[in-house]
Amino acid sequence: MSHTHVLAAVSRLDKVLIGLGAALAGLLLALPLFGSPLIVDKLTLLMIYIILAVSWNLLAGFAGLVSVGQQAFIGLAGYFVLRLAEAGMAPFPALIAGAVVVLLVAWPLSWFVLRLKAAEFAVAMWVLAEAIRSVIMFDPLVQGETGRSLVTLNAIDADLRRTAIYLMAVASAILVLAVSYRLLRGRLGGESQAIRDDEEAAGSVGVSTMRVKRTIFLISALGCAIAGTLWLASAITYQPRAAFGINWSVFMLFMVLVGGLGSFLGPVLGALLLFALQEAFGDFGAWYLTGIGCVAMLFALYAPRGIIGLITDRLGHEPLSMRKELDVRSERRGR
Repeated sequence: MSHTHVLAAVSRLDKVLIGLGAALAGLLLALPLFGSPLIVDKLTLLMIYIILAVSWNLLAGFAGLVSVGQQAFIGLAGYFVLRLAEAGMAPFPALIAGAVVVLLVAWPLSWFVLRLKAAEFAVAMWVLAEAIRSVIMFDPLVQGETGRSLVTLNAIDADLRRTAIYLMAVASAILVLAVSYRLLRGRLGGESQAIRDDEEAAGSVGVSTMRVKRTIFLISALGCAIAGTLWLASAITYQPRAAFGINWSVFMLFMVLVGGLGSFLGPVLGALLLFALQEAFGDFGAWYLTGIGCVAMLFALYAPRGIIGLITDRLGHEPLSMRKELDVRSERRGR
């Protein structure tokens, strides 16, 4: 008897959602032609949130690797961009190269942190982020908590810079979503979910658990690095405390848990909710963080599967579901 894990066929609703997503992507790419600078700046931040949410969901929602230290890659990406720009690289190529360098750093780190279990992994990632921040603060280029501006990028015309950063953010968000969709619908998606549910059982049926976890870890690290470079490009000034702030992990946790852990659309919906809450209550200063916490508590109590869970209950099935179903076929079937 053979066993395979398969995805259900793409439903009509899923095809409509994919079509709407493609149309929305086209609209977002054309936005600078008619949108105000304020709208462009705000949507750049939204794209960064979506990238972070999708990246963290890949790690925790599908591979079961809960991290509270992904800000390590956000901060490192900004630092490497500064270093590359200081070495003479043009600012926009430096944004791309900075994310790639983070991926190269994440590779050897994965050999150590992925050998840890559950809470150990989560704490180790946070400690790693703080350790890296402390080391970077001693670099004279960064000037401790004073920080440093990306001078070469600041020298570019403001409108051109804003448009270029926005288009990079939209393109990056589309790419992250497309890669996530493709990987999760393939074998890697089934293997990662098997590891999340029971790593020992997954290994016993032939899943290369370390290979799968490392692949997901590196993809997530690259996504956070891309978000980090985009954040630096939009903020211009690099400050270690902000770049390595624990608030990044808080935002990622909120977006994914409220949107729907382990779903494809959940992180996007969570990012939209976080963005809306910040826009509505951001003027209240730090108090809006209390509001975010209250919203998270309400979802934890009354909608533990997040927004996507509420939608699934209403529709009867999860939109764009990546969940695998066990297909058991007898070798004698058809005889």
